[in-house]
Amino acid sequence: MQVLQGLLQGASRSARSEEARQVLEEASRRIAAMAAAQRVLYGTTDATRFSAEHFLGAVVETVQQTLPNNVRIERSPATGVLSNDIAMPLALILNELLTNAAKHGIEDPDRNGIRVTLNEQDGEYELEVEDDGPGFELSAVQQNSSGLRLVQGLARQLRGEFEVTRAPSRARLRFATTSS
Repeated sequence: MQVLQGLLQGASRSARSEEARQVLEEASRRIAAMAAAQRVLYGTTDATRFSAEHFLGAVVETVQQTLPNNVRIERSPATGVLSNDIAMPLALILNELLTNAAKHGIEDPDRNGIRVTLNEQDGEYELEVEDDGPGFELSAVQQNSSGLRLVQGLARQLRGEFEVTRAPSRARLRFATTSS
């Protein structure tokens, strides 16, 4: 995945159009998020389960490196143990939500940040990404946002429920601890 990410970054730097550059950078960020999840998976002794805390830390740290320096991501300690079939879809979802919050949800990065939580309770997980922006209506933007359509498709893959709210601006995904 690191080789693929490097190829995408190189292609992005030499892209002739701004649109191509943005698409390649977006693909590179997605690969980086998946690589972070993969590092957690291969760093455990049990190949079928891993710590939600280690997963969240790895993905948030990777996404943070792709954002401007003044954008802060605050994360609460995560609880629970995730099955490995959840890792890649969840890493992609988290990447999209954090990137969207950084692009559209922070009006003053020096004062505001992004907050993320991932908690397990009674066999169900809840991932929340919250920012201080104005929020949006999912139905109004989903047709024009490939990232949100990706999130919705991956949420279905996890048999989860995805919703967004305004005031506070929050994206929430609920899913069972296993996708099967």
